Amino acid sequence: MYKRILIAVGLLLMLAGIFGFSYMYSYDHRTAESLSAYCRIDFQSSHTESGALEGAVLTIWDSRYGTEKLLPQAVLYTDGTAWEMVATIKQLPPPGETDPSNRFKNENKLFCELPKASLKAVRNADEVRVRYYYEDGQTIDLPLNAPDLEYWKAQLQ
Repeated sequence: MYKRILIAVGLLLMLAGIFGFSYMYSYDHRTAESLSAYCRIDFQSSHTESGALEGAVLTIWDSRYGTEKLLPQAVLYTDGTAWEMVATIKQLPPPGETDPSNRFKNENKLFCELPKASLKAVRNADEVRVRYYYEDGQTIDLPLNAPDLEYWKAQLQ
């Protein structure tokens, strides 16, 4: 009797572990149609006191269950033209220390300054894509959706 209960509990724990692992794996390898659907992004431009465009920065927050870190590089594509960017990265410890509902996720933050030469290309682009990399070889390469592209263009006027 106890042996059957022990076997049932063991099988139940194995199934729970398998489903939990598959959920975490599928979340870390999720698909999306646009960059803002995949992760949280922020785009800000800076202007001089006279109102001239000075530069722009892109910040990406990508949460995942895996502990892989971002690589400090990103590529901006404007209608197929590549603009390589050196990025600053930071991986925060799992937010579960402050938020129990997300205690197993790691938040990866990528911060990069767009090359000045790319600003005019972004203003005139029909498609803008951003590519960034993880140390395990995973590459995230997604376009901006139409509202985000219009927002970026408005920021660069």
